[in-house]
Amino acid sequence: MFKIIDEKLTMDDLLGSSQELTKPELGSVITGTVVSVSKNKLVVDLNGVAVGIASGRETHDSFGTMDDLKEGDEVKTVVIEEENEDGMVVLSLKKASQATTWDKFEKCYKDGEIIEISVTEANKGGLLINVDGIKGFIPVSQLAPVHYPRVEDANTGQILTRLQKLIGVKMNVKIINLDRETGKMILSEKSAVETDAKKSLGDLKVGTRVKGRVSGVVKFGIFVTFNGLEGLVHISEIAWGHVSNPHQYAKNGDEVEVEIIGIEGEKLSLSMKRLIADPWSEIENKYPIGTKVRGVINRFSAFGAFVQLENDINGLIHLSEISNQKVEDPADFLKTGEEVEAQVINIDRDEHRIGLSLKALSPHKKATAKAKPVDEQVEEQVEKKEEKKAEKKEEKPKEEKEEVKDEKEEKEEKPKKKAVAKKKPAAKKKSPAKKKDDKKEEEEKQ
Repeated sequence: MFKIIDEKLTMDDLLGSSQELTKPELGSVITGTVVSVSKNKLVVDLNGVAVGIASGRETHDSFGTMDDLKEGDEVKTVVIEEENEDGMVVLSLKKASQATTWDKFEKCYKDGEIIEISVTEANKGGLLINVDGIKGFIPVSQLAPVHYPRVEDANTGQILTRLQKLIGVKMNVKIINLDRETGKMILSEKSAVETDAKKSLGDLKVGTRVKGRVSGVVKFGIFVTFNGLEGLVHISEIAWGHVSNPHQYAKNGDEVEVEIIGIEGEKLSLSMKRLIADPWSEIENKYPIGTKVRGVINRFSAFGAFVQLENDINGLIHLSEISNQKVEDPADFLKTGEEVEAQVINIDRDEHRIGLSLKALSPHKKATAKAKPVDEQVEEQVEKKEEKKAEKKEEKPKEEKEEVKDEKEEKEEKPKKKAVAKKKPAAKKKSPAKKKDDKKEEEEKQ
């Protein structure tokens, strides 16, 4: 049974007023009415021309459209296959969302808006995202300080390990380059936080204390991020004592409190040690010059040995104060871990230096203060003994030669003496004339 609305209408009028039926084309965007919806399946009436179906991953987009759809709602889809085995047009909710997403990205790029993304992949060069099939790339250089992979010597393996830990992490970014035709998009996390960072930087003053998170530990210090900013705690500002390895004081992700000690443009210098009292402020009272102290040798340098007196206090025994002997290498006289007793000989509180001496405690320090080293003295004594022995050896043959000479001379002289002795009696004989004169003199005396 039919109901006639207008008896004057003709067939030509009805045909002229009807909509033109067009078959959905491959790749076209089409709007239809939801017939049924389930977890991974969507059936759509395409304006009475055909019935379309979307299933599996083609039903999921970045907007979560399927979660809100119900029967009778209008939905936009893309034709990815003109007809399947069941005579239905194959549709994609995901591709339709991609077109919408591109539109959204183009608008954000032009307006400089910030968008939220989720990291899906990582490689040595940076991070990748995938939104409805649209891929974006965040270079390492465009990461915010909190996510920048600071590693020793720019080791690529360690960089990749750090970046892989960011997969699944949500970030706020800005689009800094976009090409819809080639499907390329470059993102920047650093640009997204730059505005807030500049504002935070303007509010900072030297001496301000802030709480932050460790973003990197390297051989020359510790990087700390806060309020979109990043600063460096140089190795000399980690502790009051000597710091050889910053890794012993912090690790990535640690929450720390620091003091701002320098601002140069966007470069921030931070300090951890200034949050605690300086143990050197009372050093002169604690270690007066002349005091004997005990400590442990903890390291050597080209100019001496360092002694740990307490946690943040080290003293130096200079090469010239280690021994009365000549010292070229302190390791020849001392060893690390060795406990020693020394005397405080000077203090420089401003430079955080304590001079120590082992030589000053030597019992013979006064007698040997200007003397030659012991080894040289021993060598001289040995040389003198050898010289004396040599002199004695030389003197003995000389004496023997002189004795032989004397004996020879004596032998030569003895015949002479005998000859003289024989001649002497002959010399005493008097001549006859002499005798007469003597006799005459005797008579005159009588």
